[in-house]
Amino acid sequence: MTTMPRHILVVDDDPHIRDVICFALDKAGMETEPVGDGMAALARIERRMPDLVVLDVGMPEMDGLELCRRLRRTSDVPVLFLSARDEEIDRILGLEMGGDDYVTKPFSPRELVARVNVILRRARPAPAELVPASLSHGLIVLDPLRRAVNYDDQDIDFTAIEFTIVKALMTKPMHVLNRSELIDASHAANIHVSERTVDSHIRNIRAKFATVGCSNAIETVHGMGFRLGRCGA
Repeated sequence: MTTMPRHILVVDDDPHIRDVICFALDKAGMETEPVGDGMAALARIERRMPDLVVLDVGMPEMDGLELCRRLRRTSDVPVLFLSARDEEIDRILGLEMGGDDYVTKPFSPRELVARVNVILRRARPAPAELVPASLSHGLIVLDPLRRAVNYDDQDIDFTAIEFTIVKALMTKPMHVLNRSELIDASHAANIHVSERTVDSHIRNIRAKFATVGCSNAIETVHGMGFRLGRCGA
């Protein structure tokens, strides 16, 4: 059965960078649509929801962070941020805004394609026969087929990588998982991710659980890593 190519919206005010990204993704078998600013991106998304957005942080009119903030009001479409700055605070802010990953310019087109593929794999459910039964812990229920997380009958919207981290913790609810294990669960082996990036995702996951009344979703075990808390049990 022929599958449709994944549709990627590439948002950057630099036409050369748009061309480089689109060429690399098209060569990898994806379908790309380039736009030069945030307002144009919103208009395109209203007409057709992409499978993933490659989003430059620093753009005039509407920057990437503001565009992501608006997207997250109504959509959990995966977002890969691009930035000319390599400041830790920028990476953390981008992830906590709901971004799935962060690439610093100048970047390797091959690495960008690899990161896009990782995010898309996390966002796409596996075939039904390969998907395990729902996982539960305390008042949390995780449905791998729907890629949904529910706490006390309240749905929580996680990014693809956040969902994978929650799933890894719920698969071994009594175990402490260190940062390296969480990186392995959420990223491909050939992609470098700093341990501070994991901390950013954990903060974001905790904040989302807190909004539905779960203040103890993830515990920090100092010097070791993270494990699920009681989660309302």
